Amino acid sequence: MSTPRTVLVIGGGAAGNAATILLRRAGLAVDLIEAKDDWNATAGSGITLQGNALRVLRELGVWERIKDSGFGFGSVGITTPDGTVLHEARDIRTGGDDLPATVGMQRPQLQRILIDAVRASGASVRLGTRAESLEQDGDGVTVRLTDGTEGRYDLVIAADGLGSATRAAIGITTKPEPTGMAIWRVATPRPTGVTRTDLAYGGPAYIAGYCPTSDTTIYAYVVEANRDRASIPPETYADEMRRLASAYGGCWPEITEHITDPTKVNYTWFDRLLVEGSWHRGRVVLIGDAAHCCPPTLAQGAALSLEDAWVLAQLLTASEDWDDALFQAYYERRIARVRPVVEASVQIGQWQLDGVRDADLPGLMGRTMTMLRELP
Repeated sequence: MSTPRTVLVIGGGAAGNAATILLRRAGLAVDLIEAKDDWNATAGSGITLQGNALRVLRELGVWERIKDSGFGFGSVGITTPDGTVLHEARDIRTGGDDLPATVGMQRPQLQRILIDAVRASGASVRLGTRAESLEQDGDGVTVRLTDGTEGRYDLVIAADGLGSATRAAIGITTKPEPTGMAIWRVATPRPTGVTRTDLAYGGPAYIAGYCPTSDTTIYAYVVEANRDRASIPPETYADEMRRLASAYGGCWPEITEHITDPTKVNYTWFDRLLVEGSWHRGRVVLIGDAAHCCPPTLAQGAALSLEDAWVLAQLLTASEDWDDALFQAYYERRIARVRPVVEASVQIGQWQLDGVRDADLPGLMGRTMTMLRELP
């Protein structure tokens, strides 16, 4: 019986977890390392999963748990700052007609579901561990880890996020760039009657929105121009978000009442990243935010990362030759889909920053989301 190929996955977020689950299912030996000691410690408040993300989660075998844990819906409301609904738009079912258009859920719950699937897959998992060095030759990669161990792998998958140390270690110099916007996020109880995402444009922020994440919870967010992080002490986070949110009507007064604990409020800049040319060097390949990142204006960050893992796993398990041609094919297949989403996500924010009033926002969103209905 032949020895299975060995893969090291660096990073235990959505992309790394998905790759691990799929490769273990195919019989490969997979080690996953995660820098945090607590795998779920900073999973965040909430997440909007479009249908193309749900399609991959179904492939991972976790769709039933996602469905039971989250809140499915099929439309988005556009409102004035005072809460008046101007328009309700039906969401495009990017995962196909047999899946909801959108599921909102608590991000820690999504992470827990994926962690459980990784554990059940039989992968070796080491927490609080990083890759200290990578030495490649024509057959594989020797990796020394910060826990003092060393391993030899046929492939290393870098899923270590926007600030990927692996990306830099293999000589890819592309770095994330701020887009000029930032977002405040918080999880709160769900006001009665909230059954979809509503977005208010205008007021003191560019966008004020919320998304139901279960029968009892939502996550709410407010988008503004980015500010120097050093000028906003963490202990003031609740005050800052409450100040912005208090200008909005409709369900916002009830939401704002719950923005009291600064440790529950997350402040993040919007960044843009797109590695061009290839997403690999030798036997080290990038997936997810390590290769691309965009503002959440189309709610496609997790979806694109999950798709990366799905496509790479398909190619790896279908080929005997893990070579430059295979990894370049992975890049070409993904870049044609990822680039339009990154560019559209950035453009939507830029129109707001520039105060463009006649932008074809519905057209851009419609074209982009229709493209995502196709299989990746």
